[in-house]
Amino acid sequence: MSIAAIVSPPLLRSLPATSPSSFPLTYSLKPLSFSLQLNVSPLRNPNFQFTVSAMSVTAQENLSPTSFLDNKETGFLHFVKYQGLGNDFIMVNNLDSMEPKVTPEQAVKLCDRNFGIGADGVIFAMPGCNGTDYTMRIFNSDGSEPEMCGNGVRCFAKFISDLNNLNGRQSFTVHTGAGLIIPEIQPDGKVKVDMGEPVLKASDIPTKIPPNKNESVVKAQIEVDGVNWNVTCVSMGNPHCVTFGTENQNLVVDEINLADIGPKFEHHTLFPARTNTEFVQVFSRSHLKMRVWERGAGATLACGTGACAVVVAAILEGRSERNCTVDLPGGPLEIEWREEDNHVYMTGPAEVVFYGSVQL
Repeated sequence: MSIAAIVSPPLLRSLPATSPSSFPLTYSLKPLSFSLQLNVSPLRNPNFQFTVSAMSVTAQENLSPTSFLDNKETGFLHFVKYQGLGNDFIMVNNLDSMEPKVTPEQAVKLCDRNFGIGADGVIFAMPGCNGTDYTMRIFNSDGSEPEMCGNGVRCFAKFISDLNNLNGRQSFTVHTGAGLIIPEIQPDGKVKVDMGEPVLKASDIPTKIPPNKNESVVKAQIEVDGVNWNVTCVSMGNPHCVTFGTENQNLVVDEINLADIGPKFEHHTLFPARTNTEFVQVFSRSHLKMRVWERGAGATLACGTGACAVVVAAILEGRSERNCTVDLPGGPLEIEWREEDNHVYMTGPAEVVFYGSVQL
């Protein structure tokens, strides 16, 4: 892939035209060829420098996903990059087809943070099926296809809203590999998502850990790398293994060597479909902190389905109330497991990062 770029920083619109070196960001695009609109604030990183080699800088005041994606250049993929708490995705308008415009192999290249666009996954907005408004599919950064992604579905909802120039409270029905998901854009711009019912039956998660509470795995012990960990297993449409610590001590999550222990959980023989793993610290019955190793993506700044699984596991282990704030490296999510309908609700942000085009 080759990339050539136009950059427009919307948060600097009130500033006079100036040289690229005044922008608060460092970025090198020599091997690539993209069109970008970057949201950058000079107040956050005043020492950053913005460098573009052999590229022009322009101000595009009224650029929107709709106007940008209307460009139909042959051989180019036009996309908008979104992030939810730092979990970032390349969003593709695929509403004219049920066939993804990018192959899993291409997704791996696009997600590469050194030689591609850089992302945790590529998400396709497709026509609805089974009576839903839309269909969402996602390829992870390793090319695998997960059933669902919590942060991704929030970004998906904002993408759909931006494509249709919608304002105010909006709700959609979305078909995913995990079934029906219903995101709702709130008046403050955050997205609240009805994530459905958690799956607790061990064989449906799936895990080979013997059930120890009815058909569920709750605070069971497994050995990973010679250490006995207490784990609770939950599926939010995708498998999660949640741990609050070992048999001897509770976790301090910042002390975890995630790159070392994460893959050992993900590929453990007790998880036939691999697993996402959440390492959790309890501050109070309404405040939890987690770090995550995602199946197919590795360590990420946030995982929406993981945060949901964490609250379900904390309640099952008697550690929390049904409404919790979950701190992730990228920021907090509000999670509620409602007793009256058994559904889990997730509320958090989703924002545009930039617009781009890449030659496939």
